[in-house]
Amino acid sequence: MRGKVTIHTLNDKVKAAEKITMLTAYDYPMARLEEKAEIDVILCGDSMAMTVFGHEGTLKMTMDPMIMHSQAVRLGAPTAFLVGDMPYMSYQISPQEAIRHAGRFMAEAGCDAVKLEGGADMAPTVEALVKAGIPVMGHLGLTPQYLAQLGGFKSQGRQLRSALKLVDDARRLEDAGITLLLLEALPPEVAKIITDRMQIPVIGIGAGPYVHGQLMIVHDALGFFDAFTPKFVKKYLDLNTLITQALGEYRQDVVDGTFPAPEQCYTISEEELAKIMEAVDGRKEIELGVPKTGF
Repeated sequence: MRGKVTIHTLNDKVKAAEKITMLTAYDYPMARLEEKAEIDVILCGDSMAMTVFGHEGTLKMTMDPMIMHSQAVRLGAPTAFLVGDMPYMSYQISPQEAIRHAGRFMAEAGCDAVKLEGGADMAPTVEALVKAGIPVMGHLGLTPQYLAQLGGFKSQGRQLRSALKLVDDARRLEDAGITLLLLEALPPEVAKIITDRMQIPVIGIGAGPYVHGQLMIVHDALGFFDAFTPKFVKKYLDLNTLITQALGEYRQDVVDGTFPAPEQCYTISEEELAKIMEAVDGRKEIELGVPKTGF
């Protein structure tokens, strides 16, 4: 059984050229499975707005459900490095607001770090969080909370200007004190340029093989979310089909009367059943034979 995964564990993996594994989880059962699979890092992400609650984007997530789900993930995965995803407008208003909300992730959910989106503009906020003792994971590239500015779910860093900005943003965030960096939807070559210049672990999601580790949305990896499938997703299982088939079989068993079968029922001795029937029948006779009176 492995020990607790810490930032030192992740840094050691980078030094040893061992890849870091990262998945999302939003509830206790999935967190337990990821714990058993010894996934290094678990992100309780605001992506649950889409995968769990059915929204079109991440902006509808707020702190209270994020905390509740992070608590469940922590219980299911006590040794994983748990990152709480700062929801929209929980950190953009001011560094003080960011500290207050991030502190809830640390104190109430037992997170090991928080994640926030944005580049150089977020450096003062990162500095404030780190000064308050809160480890931070940065997030650059395709940042879902900024879709209105990005023009939708589009890859980033494919032109000189945008690539250079990502390189500069990564440097500024590292200087501000981030513990980890997530790169999303970048050309592998651009992700490599950034990774080679960082002194901290860099995780990619749709950023190619040259980063220190990989993140996937667990619902994507298991084929449990079919609203859309990003280019960078590899489906390891088709849970939607398997679950739909199982639910259909359940429905048919109920309709046919084959469920529940005797093996799904509790037993009782004939002697005890006879006593129960006798008592019930006797009570019924008493109830029918004695008229109700009142004052």
